[in-house]
Amino acid sequence: MAAVDNHPPELRHRNLPLLLLQARDALMAQFRPLLNQQGLTDQQWRIVRALFDAETGGVPALEPRQLGDACQISSPSIAGVLARMEELGLIARERMAGDQRRVAVSLSAAGRKLAKKLITQVEARYAALEAEIGVKVMHEVYDLLDVLIGHLGAHAEQQEEAAASAKPELTKSAKPTKAAKSTSNGKIAPARKSAARANSRDA
Repeated sequence: MAAVDNHPPELRHRNLPLLLLQARDALMAQFRPLLNQQGLTDQQWRIVRALFDAETGGVPALEPRQLGDACQISSPSIAGVLARMEELGLIARERMAGDQRRVAVSLSAAGRKLAKKLITQVEARYAALEAEIGVKVMHEVYDLLDVLIGHLGAHAEQQEEAAASAKPELTKSAKPTKAAKSTSNGKIAPARKSAARANSRDA
């Protein structure tokens, strides 16, 4: 007969990842109606905002990898999201003159106009949130999240570097991947329908 464990493990901490998910859902409930009015998904808005921020800072275009990192969109998904946004006329994609393997993504005139319209509405919603919970609380939340992300991000990078240094060198070279087709004017051909598509409600 198995012995009875009179001292089961105790959960002393609240589920922080779950709390952050709940906070995210509560926040997106404040902003998603604004996006829905413009026919935008959460991911599309993140990309529009990232490109607008970059453009405002003097960087006219970003590469898909940069957008994926900035907007928390996986590599398999970003191509499909960008293809759809190009179809909607929100962005432009072009091959870089110095390296045809690289792609520059920028806002179109329509995308820029939409960004300016939405930013006014989004900022008004943030102002309403500050009035509800207090400016000080909002700033504290930002500061605490910056500390958490900065610390955990640095720790994750250290783990990746340690894992990479421990891997044996590959004896066979990786098979080359098929590059996306480009047109004669340097623009990217539309992605196939079978390309991975992102969850339209993943913020």
